[in-house]
Amino acid sequence: MATSTYISGRKKYGRPQAMLWSENSGKLENGLYIPNGLEINSNPGSEVNPDNINQFLILSDDNRSSIDFGNIRIEKRERMINGRMRSYHIADKLSISFSYTNLPSRGFSLNPDFDSEGKSNKHNYTTDGGAGGVELLDWYEKHKGSFWCYLSYDKYSLFGKDDSAYAHLPQYNQLLEVFFSDFSHTVIRRGPNLDLWDISIGLEEA
Repeated sequence: MATSTYISGRKKYGRPQAMLWSENSGKLENGLYIPNGLEINSNPGSEVNPDNINQFLILSDDNRSSIDFGNIRIEKRERMINGRMRSYHIADKLSISFSYTNLPSRGFSLNPDFDSEGKSNKHNYTTDGGAGGVELLDWYEKHKGSFWCYLSYDKYSLFGKDDSAYAHLPQYNQLLEVFFSDFSHTVIRRGPNLDLWDISIGLEEA
């Protein structure tokens, strides 16, 4: 299982990358969402259950646009005989969209083989060691159904109203089960070692 030490080892600027995709919902450990299993391209050793390998993917923040959140309100509205509107509210769901400009087609020069602390001795093309274009496309092609999206942004209201709610900024604080609603990519430039891609991604809460 990925530990909080491992996730902390993948933080370069004191906060995790804004988004992580996972095969599972993981668990809440000391206020921090931790996915079960190991990161894609990890090097766990022979003693690790092979079912725990390649369970989650950390996305890069390099050249990423703003993350746009939209609300999908599922309800039935109708006017009563007196003219007043009545609504039967079922649920609110989130839609998420973002894009990349000139994202390297690969995160590392070779298989990064992340160790138990989330570090790799391979040269990285994304500055924060997050996924490149091919890794994102591969995840999209392998996930026809739902998967889990971990989000890190300042939404302290999720943790209540006391002072401790403000201490969750360096953590993945929101967890959503999502489907892909859109994925498109454009190969902008080809180079001797890697390509540069533009990518557009849309997610919709399950």
